[in-house]
Amino acid sequence: MNAASADGWGTAGITVGFGDTLALRDVTLAAVPGQVAAVVGGDGAGKTTLLRTLVGRIRPQVGRVSVPATVDCGFMPTGASGVWQDLTVDENVTFVAAAHRLNGAELDQRRGALLKAAGLDRATDRLAGHLSGGMRQKLAFCLAILHRPKLLVLDEPSTGVDPVSRVDLWRLISRAAADGTAVVMATTYLDEAERASTCLLLDRGKALASGPPSQILADSPGVLLTGDAPAGPPELSWRRGRQTRSWHAGTARPGERPIPVDMEDAVIAFTLADQHREH
Repeated sequence: MNAASADGWGTAGITVGFGDTLALRDVTLAAVPGQVAAVVGGDGAGKTTLLRTLVGRIRPQVGRVSVPATVDCGFMPTGASGVWQDLTVDENVTFVAAAHRLNGAELDQRRGALLKAAGLDRATDRLAGHLSGGMRQKLAFCLAILHRPKLLVLDEPSTGVDPVSRVDLWRLISRAAADGTAVVMATTYLDEAERASTCLLLDRGKALASGPPSQILADSPGVLLTGDAPAGPPELSWRRGRQTRSWHAGTARPGERPIPVDMEDAVIAFTLADQHREH
């Protein structure tokens, strides 16, 4: 890995394989200071592989990874595995701070500010293993950003947590970006992706779309119809709420009234369009 300029970091055309399986194919991702880049896609899309490659846990066979020095990176694995459950909240912070040589007044100030912002300031003596899922996720975030990294990589930080904790986590993420950190996060929540500065849509290791959310919506391929019954083949239709949505390649036909797409629709449309091209 090579350090990049202050203009940003990321990956350029990386390919990662495990045996005969290609987990990533020619994937490029930009991580810009002060911005949040969201990586979205279904199970097996390659999100975790991309993030682990970005932080140096996996080496690509092809392409380039540009990041700050390791000490200037923060990483929050999926499932709050960055938390030591047999330590208290305070002990977790102290343990990670020691690794980054934070101590004294600087550590006290940083600990107090982060734990208060995360709503953990009244739980400092509780074992991490006794916290709720949402509280553990917020603690994991605090540990990842404790040393004020230039690049912060988060693997599905809000998956499986309650709605209130998800709002708290997004507030913490937004604050980190506002302070100048380049944030890259994988997420299964497309409303979070819509708030990001840029999005990368992955499917089976391939980038299907990349850019600001507004651009991804504008570039959504094909035509989207909705109604009480499928307007097309079953493999191109899905239920959403009380109605069925159907995707068609190309442009609207006479009499059709396409509906505007949101991020959820766009992700499905890009995926179906890619499958349509393959067949």
